[in-house]
Amino acid sequence: MAIAGFVKGTGVDDYKGQLTLFVLLSCMVAAMGGLIFGYDIGISGGVTSMEPFLNKFFAEVNRKMKEDEEISNYCKFDSQLLTSFTSSLYIAGLVFTFFASSVTRSFGRKPSILAGGVAFLVGAALGGAAANVYMLLLGRILLGIGLGFTNQAIPLYLSEMAPHNYRGAINNGFQLCVGIGVLSANLVNFGTEKLKNSSSWRISLALAGVPASLLTLGSIFLPETPNSLIQRSDEHQKAKKMLQRIRGTDDVDAEFEDLVKANATSKAIKKPFVKITQRKYRPQLVMAISIQFFQQVTGINVISFYAPILFRTVGLDESGSLLSAVVVGVVGTAATLISMLLVDKLGRRALFTIGGVQMFVSQIVIGSIMAAQLGDHGGLSTGYAYLVLVLICIYVAGFAWSWGPLGWLVPSEIFQLEIRSAGQSITVAANFLFTFAIAQSFLFMLCRLKSGTFFFFGGWVLIMTSFVLLFLPETKYIPIEQMDRVWMEHWFWKRIVVEPGQESIV
Repeated sequence: MAIAGFVKGTGVDDYKGQLTLFVLLSCMVAAMGGLIFGYDIGISGGVTSMEPFLNKFFAEVNRKMKEDEEISNYCKFDSQLLTSFTSSLYIAGLVFTFFASSVTRSFGRKPSILAGGVAFLVGAALGGAAANVYMLLLGRILLGIGLGFTNQAIPLYLSEMAPHNYRGAINNGFQLCVGIGVLSANLVNFGTEKLKNSSSWRISLALAGVPASLLTLGSIFLPETPNSLIQRSDEHQKAKKMLQRIRGTDDVDAEFEDLVKANATSKAIKKPFVKITQRKYRPQLVMAISIQFFQQVTGINVISFYAPILFRTVGLDESGSLLSAVVVGVVGTAATLISMLLVDKLGRRALFTIGGVQMFVSQIVIGSIMAAQLGDHGGLSTGYAYLVLVLICIYVAGFAWSWGPLGWLVPSEIFQLEIRSAGQSITVAANFLFTFAIAQSFLFMLCRLKSGTFFFFGGWVLIMTSFVLLFLPETKYIPIEQMDRVWMEHWFWKRIVVEPGQESIV
C-alpha cells in the first residue's frame, strides 16, 4: 500500500519537458484575471469608507457614523444596502460561472477569458461614471459577470499549461495577482481619498479598467491548452504540436497518451453536471465545495472588503485606516510569493496546516484584545490599535501562503478532464455563494457579535485545518490527468472510489 499522494505506477518519470518562456508568458497574461479580482475586492472596502462616496449613495450611513453618539463602534457601518454594493459582485459571478462552463468546455479556455475581460471593461466604466445607486450596482454586476468567466477558466488554464512539477507555483500566480490587485486598490484608495470630492471614488472604481484592458488585449493572443484542443476536436496532431511547444521538447508521448485517454472518457460524457455526482467523483466534489466554504469562513474577505472600516472601528482616522490597509496588502502579496516558492516543495497539506495554525492564533488574540480593550464607544489606544494591525498582518500572511492560493489550486487540479469544466464551475459558484453570504452578513454580524466575530472565524479555522489533515491527500508532483489515483490510495476515500474486487489494482 502506497502512502496517500505517492501512487505506484503513475509514470511521472516518463513526462518530459521543462518550464518554457512561452508557458510563463501565457500564464502571466491569463493570471491578469486575478489582478482584476483582487482590485475589485480591495477597492470596495476603501471606497465605502470615503465620505464623498457615502454622501452620494449611502448618506444615512455617513450621518449615523458622524452624528449618532449612541451607536456602538461595531454598528456604525451596519447597512444592508451598503453591503449589497460589495456582495452584488458575487451573486452575478455565481450565476454566470455556469454559462462560462459551457463556453469553456465547448469553445475553449481562451474565449471565456476574453469574455470576462470585456465584461470587466464595461463594468469599470459604469462604476466610474455612476450617477445613482442603480448604475453603481449594475457596474458591480458586470464586474461579477467578468469574475464568473475568468475565475472559471483561468485556474484551469494555468493548471493545464503548467508542467506537473511546477503546477503549484504557476497556479498560485493567480492568487499572487489577486494579492497585487488588492494592494493596488489599497494604494489607489489611499491616494484618491485625499481629493475629498467625487473624483476620489470615481477614479478608484474606473481604474479597474486598466487591468481589464490588459487582460482583454492579452487574451486575444493566448494559445489554447492542449487539453482543451484535444477535448474540442479530433485534430490530435494540432494538440500534440501545442504540447510539444509548451513543453519545449518533441518527446511528449507519455503525457500526450494520457491526454488522449482522458479525452476518450470525456467524449462519452454528455451531461457533466449529472456525471460529477457519481460515486467515483465524490471525493473531488466534496473537497472542492468544502475548500471554498472553509476559505470564506477563515474571515479573509472580511479583512479584504472591510479592512479600512475595521481599522476605523478600532479608532484610526480615515487616512490612517487606508494606510493600514496598504500595509496589510503588502504583507499578503509577499506571503503569496513565498507560497509560490514553497508549494511544490513542501506540498499542499503542509502549507494548509502552517497557515491554519497561524490564522487561528492571531484571530483568537485579536478577539481577546478587542473584547478587553474596545467598548461600544471611543477607540483603542494607539498602541493596541497598531498591535491589532500587526496581528492582522500575521493572519493575512497565514492565509496568503495557505488557504488563499491553495483554495484555487487544489480544486483546479483534482478533477478529471471529462468533468473538469463542470467541477471548476461548481468550485467558483460555491466560492461566490459563500463569499456573498459572508460579505452580506459581516457588518450585521460585527454589530451583534462584536469582538466575538473573531472567535467565530477562529473556530472555523481550527475545524478546517483538522479537515485537511484527515481528508486531503497530497497532490504535488502528480500529473493532472492521473490525479484520480490519489483517492484510491487515501485511507478514507478509497472505500468510496474503489469498487469491490478492484482493490488489488491499487
